[in-house]
Amino acid sequence: MSVVALLAGSPALFIGTCVILGLAVGSFLNVVIYRLPIMLERQWREQCAEVSHPDPAAMTLPVSALEPFNLVVPRSACPACKAPIGAWRNIPLLSWLVLRGRCVRCRTSISIRYPAVEALTALLSGCVAWQFGFGGPALAAMALTWFLIALAFIDVDHQLLPDNLTLPLLWSGLFLSLFGTHPGGVAIPVDVRSSLIGAIAGYASLWSVYHLFRLVTGKEGMGYGDFKLFAALGAWLGWQMLLPIILIAATAGALVGIALIAIRRQNRATPIPFGPFLALSGWLALMAGPHLAIGYPGLFPGYG
Repeated sequence: MSVVALLAGSPALFIGTCVILGLAVGSFLNVVIYRLPIMLERQWREQCAEVSHPDPAAMTLPVSALEPFNLVVPRSACPACKAPIGAWRNIPLLSWLVLRGRCVRCRTSISIRYPAVEALTALLSGCVAWQFGFGGPALAAMALTWFLIALAFIDVDHQLLPDNLTLPLLWSGLFLSLFGTHPGGVAIPVDVRSSLIGAIAGYASLWSVYHLFRLVTGKEGMGYGDFKLFAALGAWLGWQMLLPIILIAATAGALVGIALIAIRRQNRATPIPFGPFLALSGWLALMAGPHLAIGYPGLFPGYG
């Protein structure tokens, strides 16, 4: 029996395989979350240096002269003592537990967020496998899930939703719609019409809110990355899911904002990234599409 047939015939084995795969992907997502913003900052500094000093000889320390830094190099190392982390000490989740959350050389504490991201990715991947079953839709849903995890954590850390992630997510959703026959909010990939309208409506709606808010208050209420992420969710899940997504995200964001003001005495003017709430509500819409469809029978023929 082939591996494909074995996975297709055993839901438990497929879910377990996706959980293990999620652990490995979660380890890579930790690299993306940490390194991608630094890589972008280097690019921006280099571009600024080129504008400020068109003559390369006038640049005292060109960014290009710095050591290579990307998703592959340098090797993972302890932030404190810079000791390289060997392969056996970089096993997702397990290594952190064996080392009791400390560097083997200097005994500096290793942030619990690294295993948390790995565990979260594994858990959500298993949930997707359970919801969609073996097949292409499950793989697509897991890919969407992994993108959303990376975007959410980067936005929390830097209030940034990089084009390097939002635009590939948007275009991949539109591309997959070429193979979709389902109306939006029911399954993925959705049909081309739902995907295309979803991408346009997702971007245009938040773009309009942004400019209206700035016109009224003179302040910027969100960033352009939020427009692109909402457009990407529309491309993946269809225009029909945009209303549930934005309602869930806005409600969750408001509750968290109120809690921060009450508990931490945080200033109301302190910006709160909206990307994590969009990512969360988008994933919930992905998982609960048919159930949300029942709540909006007019939008989803055949449901309700």
